[in-house]
Amino acid sequence: MFRSSAEEVTTGGDTSECGPTWSPTDRSGLNETTSYAPPSASSDSSHQSLDEGSTSSSRGPTLPRVTAGQFHHSFTLGNTNASLLASTSDSSSLRSRGGTPRFRRTPGSAGASHTHPVQTPLTDRTATSCSSATTTSVASVIVAVVEGRGLARGEIGMASLNLKCPELVLSQFADTGTYAKVVTKIHILLPLEILMPDTASEKGKGTKLFNLITENFPGVSFTAIQRKYFNERKGLEYIQQLCAPEFGTVLMEVQAKYYCLAAAAALLKYLEFIQNSVYAAKSLKVSFTGSEQTAMIDSASATNLELVVNSRDHRSEHTLLGVLNHTKTPGGARRLRSNILEPLVDVDTINIRMDTIQELLRDEELFFGLKNAIGHFLDIDQLLSVLVQIPKQETVQVAEAKITHVIQLKHTLDLVPRLRMVLKNCNTALLKAYSTSLEDTRFDLILEQIKTVINDDSTYLKGSLNMRTQKCYAVRPNVNEFLDIARRAYTEIVDDIAGLVNQMGEKYGLPMRTSFSTARGFFIQMKLEGAVLPEGKLPSEFIKVTKHKNNYGFTTADLMKMNDRCDEALREIFHMSYVVICQLLSTVHEHIHCLYKLSDAVSMLDMLLSLANACTISDYVRPEFTDTLAIKQGRHPILERIAGQQPVSNNSYISEGSNFVIITGPNMSGKSTYLKQVALCQVMAQIGSFVPAEYASFRVADQIFTRIGVDDDFETNCSTFMLEMKEISYIIHNVSDRSLIIIDELGRGTSAEEGIGICHSVCEFLLSLKAFTLFATHFLELCQLESLYPNVENQHMEVQHTRSGDTGTESVVYTYLLNRGCSEERHYGLRVAEMTALPSRLIQEATIIASSVSQQLLTKHHSDLETQRQRAVYHLATRLLQAARNSRLDPDSLRMYLKGLRKQYEAELQAAGQPASMDTEEE
Repeated sequence: MFRSSAEEVTTGGDTSECGPTWSPTDRSGLNETTSYAPPSASSDSSHQSLDEGSTSSSRGPTLPRVTAGQFHHSFTLGNTNASLLASTSDSSSLRSRGGTPRFRRTPGSAGASHTHPVQTPLTDRTATSCSSATTTSVASVIVAVVEGRGLARGEIGMASLNLKCPELVLSQFADTGTYAKVVTKIHILLPLEILMPDTASEKGKGTKLFNLITENFPGVSFTAIQRKYFNERKGLEYIQQLCAPEFGTVLMEVQAKYYCLAAAAALLKYLEFIQNSVYAAKSLKVSFTGSEQTAMIDSASATNLELVVNSRDHRSEHTLLGVLNHTKTPGGARRLRSNILEPLVDVDTINIRMDTIQELLRDEELFFGLKNAIGHFLDIDQLLSVLVQIPKQETVQVAEAKITHVIQLKHTLDLVPRLRMVLKNCNTALLKAYSTSLEDTRFDLILEQIKTVINDDSTYLKGSLNMRTQKCYAVRPNVNEFLDIARRAYTEIVDDIAGLVNQMGEKYGLPMRTSFSTARGFFIQMKLEGAVLPEGKLPSEFIKVTKHKNNYGFTTADLMKMNDRCDEALREIFHMSYVVICQLLSTVHEHIHCLYKLSDAVSMLDMLLSLANACTISDYVRPEFTDTLAIKQGRHPILERIAGQQPVSNNSYISEGSNFVIITGPNMSGKSTYLKQVALCQVMAQIGSFVPAEYASFRVADQIFTRIGVDDDFETNCSTFMLEMKEISYIIHNVSDRSLIIIDELGRGTSAEEGIGICHSVCEFLLSLKAFTLFATHFLELCQLESLYPNVENQHMEVQHTRSGDTGTESVVYTYLLNRGCSEERHYGLRVAEMTALPSRLIQEATIIASSVSQQLLTKHHSDLETQRQRAVYHLATRLLQAARNSRLDPDSLRMYLKGLRKQYEAELQAAGQPASMDTEEE
């Protein structure tokens, strides 16, 4: 979900979804499978079971298994034959970068000789600030997709779960034949792996959806799962088992959504297999997202607008995310990225966010207090993810990791009172809602229970030795007698190591000191500054010597033996601590779900602080939401950051009365930059951000489309023109009356006659809709549409001509200013050619030929007087409607505005040769 729970409390929360709701009797899209039953013990022993398939011998020595009774809530799923999960024939179809289908075998598939790599959430996260570069981190989301069959074709069910965040996100919607919604959602998720039924890729043919996904995601692993694991009844059972009580209302939403339930069943079974662990009962956050809760921005538009990735340099921060991202936590950065790719459409929620940003900007103490409090939090989602999992096999690594997680949990809960204090005197609805959620007594209850077992001074520290020491002494003394004995033994060994190093230093008269690394354990380090080695080399008893300039690292045979004894003592400590910590977790487990509230609060507050921070760097204004797009002195947010100075600002105005704007102008005059500027400001407004302008009003867009660029696509074997046609076809098939459409050049990949014809027909189709369209073109013939349609407006990028007094040569000065009317420039392409090294003789000849052709092709069309009169009436009517809907003027100001409208209307009538006919009584 991209709206926070606190936002839903304050706005009521819209739970509507797109597409028909299928009745319980209509299951034509799913196999009528029986409920899941584990295979019998007589199954072919050549296949590895799910419980065993991902167990690796490299996981370290096995510890005695903690009994299930030590967990308050736990469940164990029956062993399932891996060969039944993964299809053995055409499973796991992939497409390589070159587009050639390839197949990846899963464990149990024919020819599989090794187990699936265990993919578990990372735990060695540091508490550093998060830049925009880190948000494009390694993929960790697994997605299951299933499509209805027969009459239900086009009904899509999706389930996704991030390995670093314990939230199961379900969605179900009706999609078009182009599967635009599916592809867009998968692009936003950045999946590590996609699961689909084996019937989707049967015999290598593949359904249309399967082929489309493999073409769009060539670098993502595809795994085919047997269709019977896409079982909606099993999916509902899983959710009933796993869903935390706080999110139980999701069951009402999804109990009749058979396709997303089916996808959830396959996904959760597969995750149990690859992670070699199960999620504890009542531990997961489960949410359902309908497709109408956010605006849709397709992947091509996100790329064109450089929302999260710079098109020239993927590591560059010159993106909208880079401009707005001042987050301090990984959760905040993830949330900001998600919101930019899927902006909100609910005006109340957007305004609640803006109210919060406004309070943060006005209250300096609140702003800096929150910033300092948020900056110390670790990745709560990732911490939750590992806390709610129950490993199927306990090893030293598992034990050590679990101790780290409890220390991180204590560190996180220690920060809650500070955050609670900062929010105590806030005023806006969203901050009050978060303040209330942090008053949850479970935070203090868990912390108290942890402190009965864990030392008060145990905390999360950087550095391998520091953290090792924290883990070793995390559990209080006198809790477990055997643990105390093991720790005393460990302390004695460490003291012996320090004594040995001191003896060596005294023996050889060298400045030796004890050092530690995860790879080598304890070793000796020495820096020679003025000291001289005996006989010019190290004594022979020093082994495994490394040297960097004057720094030496080495060990001895005795020290290596001590390291082994030290590791053995540590294993005992970790084992004993693990048993104690598992008992602790069993008592706090039923309360631990309050961390979902904390994660939601921290990530949202971090994102809003980031948006407020962006306002302090640049001069942004709070936008309004009406039925009109009106921007006064708007600026390009990314260009403003790159330039380091104020770029040229422009006004924008699109309303229902003039919803189609044609923009003309020379090459390099700023048309493309202006178009992207409008779209970026629209996205910023819909995520709740302020925008770079003096004044801004927006109509909420349910979809944002762009058609920008004229490059060939070698991967799909598309020419420039074919790519143009595909993109414009996608827009035409998916556009709605509430869309924002940006088209920058169309028909340039073919002849002028065909290009103009295609542009004209596309324009006429879009003109019939109420969508807001900005259409930049070099075909000046399209400007004649203004005389045919009252809702078309011509604008152009102005240029100035200067002539050198010395040489008499004429040059063009780009003002980057947008003005009304059609561009009067002719042959501006030739002026660009003059800037290159082309010979002047060629340019002169080209100018003569172009002028000759222009005289033959261009004929001036003037609209007749009746058309002009109808246009004046239409403009007056739409402006009156707009004033009636949106005006907040006082009576005197409104009277003045209406008088101005009348004068404007009379002037337009006179221009059309009609007498002014608005004789009304003055009030």
